[in-house]
Formats: sequence, C-alpha cells, structure tokens
Amino acid sequence: MTTHIVRPIIAIPMGDPAGIGPEITVGALSKEEIYEQSRPIVIGHSEVLEKAIGIMDVNLSINKVESPEEGKYEFGTIDVIHLPNLKVDELKFGEVQAQCGQAAFDYIEKTVELTNAGDVHVMATTPINKESLKAAEVPYIGHTEMLAALTNTDDPLTMFEVRNMRIFFLTRHLSVKDAIDQMTKERVRDYLNRCDKALQRLGVEKRKFAVAGLNPHAGEGGLFGREEIDELTPGIELAIQDGIDAVGPVPADSVFHHALNGKFDAVLSLYHDQGHIAAKMTDFERTISITNGLPFLRTSVDHGTAFDIAGKGIASTVSMEECIKLAAKYASRFTRKIYNNSY
Repeated sequence: MTTHIVRPIIAIPMGDPAGIGPEITVGALSKEEIYEQSRPIVIGHSEVLEKAIGIMDVNLSINKVESPEEGKYEFGTIDVIHLPNLKVDELKFGEVQAQCGQAAFDYIEKTVELTNAGDVHVMATTPINKESLKAAEVPYIGHTEMLAALTNTDDPLTMFEVRNMRIFFLTRHLSVKDAIDQMTKERVRDYLNRCDKALQRLGVEKRKFAVAGLNPHAGEGGLFGREEIDELTPGIELAIQDGIDAVGPVPADSVFHHALNGKFDAVLSLYHDQGHIAAKMTDFERTISITNGLPFLRTSVDHGTAFDIAGKGIASTVSMEECIKLAAKYASRFTRKIYNNSY
C-alpha cells in the first residue's frame, strides 16, 4: 500500500497590519518551495495583504475562504480567511495604532480557534507590537501570554532553534532582578523535566541538557555569587534524580558554543537576553521560536514589527520562510484532521 505524505496545513496570523508582518507573509508565500512543503493559509485582512503584494512586487493573487477546507493551496495564490476588523483608509504603516493592536489579537484568536478545532496542523506567527496591544487595551504583552490564556495553558515553554542548537528559557519577559528571583531549584527541576518532554514530543531521541550559569564563570565556587550553589546546582541534581540527562551550571560564555558544536542537545537559558543574544549572533534571520506545551505547535519569527521599514518593501523574508519550514518539519508530531484535496 502506498502511503501519501500530506503537506501540513499551516495557519499564519498576519500580525500587526502597520508592521512588516503582511510584507514578510506575502514575500515568503511567493517562494514555491513553501508550497512544496506545506499548505499555508493566512488569517488576516485581504486588503492589507493586497497592499503588501504591491509593496513587495510579487506576482500573487488572493483567494478569500471561510475555512481551511476551502483552500486551494496552490503556488501563486494566497488563501486568506478574511477578518473585516480594520479601517484600511486610516491604516498608517510604521505607527502605533489601537486598531492594529486589536486586529493582531483577533488574527491570533481566530488561529487558535482553528488549531484547537483541528482544522489546521500548526501555526506560524508573524510580529505583533506590544505598544499597539496596549493602545487597544489587549491584556497580554506578547504571543506566548496570549496563547497561554487562549488555550488555558500554564506557563508554556519557549524554545529557539537555530542551525543545530536549541535553547529553552527558564524565564521570559521579566527584569533581570525579577528573573533571578525565579531561579529556584524547584523551577530548574520542573523546567528540565518539561523541556525533556517537549523535545521528546518533537521526536528528538537524544536529549542531553546543559543549564547555563548566571554569574561569571558560573559563580566560580561562590566567589562571584551563590545562585549556582544555592539554587541552580541543586535543581539540576533533582532533575538528574528524575532521569533527566543534564549538566551544569555551565558558564554562559561557553555553553552555547558547545551546544552549537553538538556537545549538548539543548541549553536551558536562565533569562531572556542570555539565550536571545546567543541565538541571534549565531544566525539572526534563521533563529526561530517554538512554543511548546500548547495543545498545538506554534513557530514564530524572532524579530519585531520593524516599524522603521514597514511599507517600504525591503523587509527580509528569510525568517518567515524558515518559520514556515520549521512548522512543516515538526507538524507530523501533532495529530490534526487531514483534508483530501491536497497531497
């Protein structure tokens, strides 16, 4: 019997309409290889996407549909679930606008509805703007917080993948001072266990973790701080007792280099910038964020709305292309409905 490999349906919320989200979306979908690997469908505003097609000067057409099942999924045509939630004549590229913050949230909310229903396999998100969300009084600071609330998920895991390096984050959007308060042995243990389960779900068979150090030289035996001695090392030891293959704390100035060269399968970064800097210095455009722990898989570009270049047609689409490709790579690990119209 012949087994057909179905290209996964990937939902792409358009992002903040005033940012580069619409441009990188149509730019990425102008690449035929995207359609060879997946069936993308955009959740957004069709008029804004039409504008983006003109700005990016790509030969594409829009196909408005009511559901993913109606999509053509053919190269040259962008299937769009249109939400009429914008006054397009008042849209200004590169500016914080409440209507754009609300629209960006609406696209994500609709995408979550589709993924929860099993109508799409995974989602690949574009940038949203925190100031626009605040102007719209959307009560979430970013994608992860939105997705957690919309799916009733407690504390989703953020993972970056760039080349062969994976980075998890013990804390996310906190001041460094507040993040240090979160670095408890109980949290380290819990996160290492959760990270192990996340990689297992993604199909990673070998899972050796390194925990990054906080202080210079990982504290140098207490000379430069006691966080490693009092919290990080005990947390790692507890995780090892749970059966997790973990080492550390490894000095942060070397741990990512070792991971990139294959010594570790993943690094647990202790705070936001520690892991972000390592990933983006490795390859800024190909650093892709994966949110684990949700009922579905979500990948995302790891850059912002770039208001300074929005509407100019100069935004790079590489990160969005990689975001969609990575979603397609892992989609088979997540069971969803399969439509018979595209093999």
